[in-house]
Amino acid sequence: MHTEIERKFLVTNSLFMEQAVRIMNIRQGYIGTPGKGEARVSIRDEKAWVIIKSNDRLSRLEYEIPISKKDAEELLARTCGRIIHKTRYIIPAQSDMLKWEVDEFHGEDEGLIVAEIELPTEDTQFDKPQWLGEEVTQDTTYYNSTLSKTSWKAIQKSRAEAKAWDDWRDSLVRK
Repeated sequence: MHTEIERKFLVTNSLFMEQAVRIMNIRQGYIGTPGKGEARVSIRDEKAWVIIKSNDRLSRLEYEIPISKKDAEELLARTCGRIIHKTRYIIPAQSDMLKWEVDEFHGEDEGLIVAEIELPTEDTQFDKPQWLGEEVTQDTTYYNSTLSKTSWKAIQKSRAEAKAWDDWRDSLVRK
């Protein structure tokens, strides 16, 4: 077991792609989401894992257990909710042997690109590349566990409807 200290950011453009040293296709689904953590199965190219994480935001307990791809396929067929499809780009960071993992989502999550950097301590300083946008570490909207329940397109539609409602309400107040 180890503690994962991870910060998440939105990505503003595709410049990260030319910096990638490795690219992998990922399919993952959740096989359990108990109140204090989550369990998911993940296939990254030809390798597979069961990953268990606590529900904390910045620092989370994490277990990665390798399993056969065949077992992972069987578990994916029994997941709770949606299966997430994404391409992961591994990009070296400029500071302290760190790396960026940039996930470009596909299907109903198309258009969402999230960058994560895993840190040795919560106060580790790191350089922010020019393609990095708003930090969303504390916003569970951008967590894979959320996307396993609701697609990015559905989230965007809901946000647009809420904004339209707020705009309409505000227009009434101004009258």
